[in-house]
Amino acid sequence: MAKMVVLGAATKCSMGAAPGKLLVIVPPFTITMPIATIMDFVPMMNILPFGMCKSTANPMVIALTAAALGVLTPAPCIPMTVAPWSPGASKVKVGGKPALLATCKANCIWGGSIEITDPGQTKVEAK
Repeated sequence: MAKMVVLGAATKCSMGAAPGKLLVIVPPFTITMPIATIMDFVPMMNILPFGMCKSTANPMVIALTAAALGVLTPAPCIPMTVAPWSPGASKVKVGGKPALLATCKANCIWGGSIEITDPGQTKVEAK
């Protein structure tokens, strides 16, 4: 069993220089902590930047590195996730979608692996 992820969970990217946060869109009149689902993967809406990106697949890093005559030069991180978090809870659904668990990962098209470092709560677990 793994911890369920909620609004404000801490994240990190293997290619980023700083930690990030996960935002969950809160439905009107919510009285509990908003629970994340695997569909909370939208760049800049759910997954916030990770400081500077060092991925040599990132076009901004490529351009800055070329301008620096081949010296790797990080660029501002703009996460580019195109698929939901995986694998998600098999038994717990939120609004019909699998709940996001602290063990889930998302991939950035620039080569980074994004993971949850703190689910934002410590009591509720799911499968």
